[in-house]
Amino acid sequence: MKLALHTKVLIGFVAGTLAGLAAYKFGQDSSFVTGLIDYIAAPVGQLFLRLLFMLVLPLMFTALILGVTELGDIASLGRVGGRMLVYTAVVTSIAIGVGLVVVNVIKPGVGLDPATLAAVIHGSSDKARAIADAHPSLSGVELILGVVPKNVVHAAADDQLLAVMFFALMLGIAMVLKPTPATEAFRQMVKGLNELVMTLIGLVIKLTPYAVAALMFALSARFGWDLLGKLGKYAITVILAIAIHMFVILALWVKTVGRMSPLKFFRESQEAILTAFSTASSTGTLPTTIKVAEQNLKLPPKVARFVLTIGASANHHGTALFEGLTTIFLAQCYGVDLSVAQQAMVMGLCIVGSIGTAGVPAGSLPVIAMILGYLHVPPESIGLILGVDRFLDMCRTALNVTGDLATAVVISRSELPDTPDVALTGEAH
Repeated sequence: MKLALHTKVLIGFVAGTLAGLAAYKFGQDSSFVTGLIDYIAAPVGQLFLRLLFMLVLPLMFTALILGVTELGDIASLGRVGGRMLVYTAVVTSIAIGVGLVVVNVIKPGVGLDPATLAAVIHGSSDKARAIADAHPSLSGVELILGVVPKNVVHAAADDQLLAVMFFALMLGIAMVLKPTPATEAFRQMVKGLNELVMTLIGLVIKLTPYAVAALMFALSARFGWDLLGKLGKYAITVILAIAIHMFVILALWVKTVGRMSPLKFFRESQEAILTAFSTASSTGTLPTTIKVAEQNLKLPPKVARFVLTIGASANHHGTALFEGLTTIFLAQCYGVDLSVAQQAMVMGLCIVGSIGTAGVPAGSLPVIAMILGYLHVPPESIGLILGVDRFLDMCRTALNVTGDLATAVVISRSELPDTPDVALTGEAH
């Protein structure tokens, strides 16, 4: 019987963890185990991450251009875009707030052994170090100015996601303003590139179970139960915060503003949510998300396609929640006590950072590294969470896609306020 991808990922997670714990217990000082970690398990995990990061920029660039051109006129673009901007800022702020409250109550990072933490930094993967080196801390003014690139090619080469996204947005607007055969031909080229990159994402995602097994083996074989127990507490904290936002905040938002039954919303959205969980890619889930919105939730295609395409690149409730919570967790690990003002600053950075985070697995790690550097916490400490990040990425991606669909429901209702519920949602209330 062919297993579903999410089942394979779970098997890889458990198998890698158990094998790593066995290696830690019976061969902790063995050169064979060390070689297995350094030359097989860790490189496999790093290769998987490199494949995903390779596809970040073309995915984000093409998805945003196509999303802007879907509406077809500036008036609609401004109205829908303005509403989406407000909704994204408000609901994303709530998501981050939920994460900060939960992590401050549970405190999963308090009490981590300093020697273990130092070992993590010393033995952290090349990927963690590369992320830390590529994203130094920025002042608030520099962060805002950095959104507008002086040289878009240079910005792309330096992995400045916000700057590239701003250029893609401007290019999409220009294409709307100049609807000529030449610009339509360019749009078709962009669409073709988008389809090709999404095909590559689909191929890479098939490697997820093996990468999860390798990452979990490397982590648990190096540090055994102590670190795994601490990460377990951290993982539970993340999952709890995600569940609160998904099943309480978004459910209330859909019911009160979108005038749709939460039960219907989750029932009809489950295909997209499960696909997002399985692939850990908001962008890779986009075709399924659009199909669910149009066929299951009965949302207007013109609104749904724009909102969902933009959302796959910019509306990341789960990513923002994860970035804020993880930043505080790693600060707790180092005994850095952040004030309310500092945590408010973290919230602001996470809102901006989540907008620029590509909708692929591990896309939030560079943003976390940047925020850590700003707080004077070693950015390479993200190596501590890489082992469990695969599973948590699946969870937060499910929240990202759920948030996109909830936003599409609410904006569809605001665009068609006089439409009977049965026509908009396919179900009378």
